[in-house]
Amino acid sequence: MSRPSQFPIFASALLAIAFDSAVWQPAASAEIPAIASRQHAEKKSFTDSEIAEGFFKTAFGAEYHLAGRVDRIRKYDTPVRVFADGNRSDRKAQLAKVVADIGQKVQHLDIAMADNGDSANVVVKLVRDRDLFRTITSFYGSERAREIRTSLDPQCLSGFRKNDNYQIEHSDVILTVDNGDFIFLDCAYEELLQSLGPINDTSSVPWTMFNDNVSMGFFDVYDQYILNVLYDPRIKAGMTVAEVNAVLPEVLADVRAWVRKTNNLGE
Repeated sequence: MSRPSQFPIFASALLAIAFDSAVWQPAASAEIPAIASRQHAEKKSFTDSEIAEGFFKTAFGAEYHLAGRVDRIRKYDTPVRVFADGNRSDRKAQLAKVVADIGQKVQHLDIAMADNGDSANVVVKLVRDRDLFRTITSFYGSERAREIRTSLDPQCLSGFRKNDNYQIEHSDVILTVDNGDFIFLDCAYEELLQSLGPINDTSSVPWTMFNDNVSMGFFDVYDQYILNVLYDPRIKAGMTVAEVNAVLPEVLADVRAWVRKTNNLGE
């Protein structure tokens, strides 16, 4: 944050439910009833215009930003390495599964866990719910923390720092560990994915987890489309809306084939 050419941008997950879980064992997301029911009801068929709408509304703009332009594509152009900073080995294990799942479903994204913070460009801070605001303050200072709290009232938070070429250089994610299984997974997927570039929340697209009124807990098909479009090599950091529109038809054709294959959707 100290270099003037780099601007942090933030996103948050605003969750309507919260419940405590004193002891938690890692479990597959499908074993959690709230997630299983959402997977069963998930919409998996979308038109090109529906995918494009979600992409443009999340990959451009920012729910909360401090400085700099937000009308360009922002993404990592390097391998992404994620480090979990915290004491909960069970949550770390679940986070590693989330990262592996993202890596398997986004074709051109090289993402994996890191052994230490020094080798990571995404750092996930695992905190207790009561320590969330204190942690945000330690990251961004008291004034900005109050602004974030007032404007977003986050249950969890992510932000990234980009350079003058709109390449993301570092992301910070803050997740609470004691608000239950569903909330942890919902936050982990949303904040990790937003830390990769689609930082803007939208209330007008009903199928994306980047909508504060939508809670998933898993990497849904619609958001796989958004992330695969973003990380296609033809979509480059710094592109404008017009530049993306020029290559989007051919990108969408390839992304459709990949998402269909990955999710066994058939023709």
